Amino acid sequence: MELTLLGTGAPAGLPRPDCPCAVCAACVRGRTNARAATAVLVDSTVLLDLTPGPAFAAARAGRSLHGVRQVLLSHPHDGPVMELPAGLPAPLRVSERQDLALISGHRIRAVALDSPGTGYQVTGPGGERLLYLPPAAAPAGLEEGREPAASPYDMVLLDVLGRPEALARLRAAGAVGPATDVVALHIDHDVPPGPELHRRLAAAGAHTEPDGTTLVVGDYPDVPEIPRRTLVLGGARSGKSAEAEQRLASFPGVVYVATGGAREGDPEWAARVSAHKERRPASWRTEETCDLVPLLEEPGPPLLIDCLALWLTDAMDSVGAWDDERWATVGSRMLRERVSALLSALRRTRRTVVAVSNEVGSGIVPETSAGRRFRDELGRLNAEFAAECEHVLLVTAGVAQPLRG
Repeated sequence: MELTLLGTGAPAGLPRPDCPCAVCAACVRGRTNARAATAVLVDSTVLLDLTPGPAFAAARAGRSLHGVRQVLLSHPHDGPVMELPAGLPAPLRVSERQDLALISGHRIRAVALDSPGTGYQVTGPGGERLLYLPPAAAPAGLEEGREPAASPYDMVLLDVLGRPEALARLRAAGAVGPATDVVALHIDHDVPPGPELHRRLAAAGAHTEPDGTTLVVGDYPDVPEIPRRTLVLGGARSGKSAEAEQRLASFPGVVYVATGGAREGDPEWAARVSAHKERRPASWRTEETCDLVPLLEEPGPPLLIDCLALWLTDAMDSVGAWDDERWATVGSRMLRERVSALLSALRRTRRTVVAVSNEVGSGIVPETSAGRRFRDELGRLNAEFAAECEHVLLVTAGVAQPLRG
């Protein structure tokens, strides 16, 4: 099957009309970043959703709508009535879990969603399969094994940025595999266009293309390589934890490793922990431990370690590093052994790992020898941990800057 992306933006398009935000302003200045409302032409036969001026959009992409036999709507259009060029069949919405067979050999099945609207599974004459989901939607019925089919799709088109957990559900159900081409549609003004947009999608194993792009289902293009080990650095309240969580939001069963533990009688710390838990996907599991080596050595779903600074605090407590005499005799050696074991396990691990750590070397020099000792050891740990990672990020004021990868 051949797909032409007549539009790849949110229902209101990008930039949004009369929106003063920074992303929309950037799209106004750089017209190459503008996107019309999402619509996909399949083999010049099936039109999934309508975009403003669909005939002109098709012509700009070197396509025609004359051969379209079916126009399918996936979500309610809240704006003005979309233009329907003369000669096109009336748009329709297939009932949930109903099938539609076209004379062209395409088969269409309506997929139930967890929000208003309908998703579509399209099977081409040659057996290639794609899944198309409307904005802000995820399939329903995955837990019961009814939707979608168990084997991986060749291509999935969905709102990766708005509903990353939809991609996680598809991966958990086996509907998205390593070779599935994941295409992000319904692009809105939540993420700056250009490198930041592509970086964010690549972390989810997805990509997006400009309006007018033609893709071939089953061609198995180069799927974005997901880094197996990532270190996210940043200062206090820089957004480093949110960045780390975002990187794994499209993957199922993530194990969140909280190295801070519980602190009895500290309501402020409890509030911080609660805020972290509330923003994590419900499918994630939390482990409160500083014993990272066994987790890295055993197989399993992705690990999110938050954070290395608290792990180091626990390790230095354990070896008596705060006492100058003990540090000079045995503490320093014992800590190096613990760090070496951690780095060795990280080097050997087969799991996807995203770790968070504080970048403390740019601030005021601590007054005490113990404070300077912690600062120095954390700087060494960050550098050595980063050396074992394919991808390293520095988050400043909520903006992630790739340092490696």
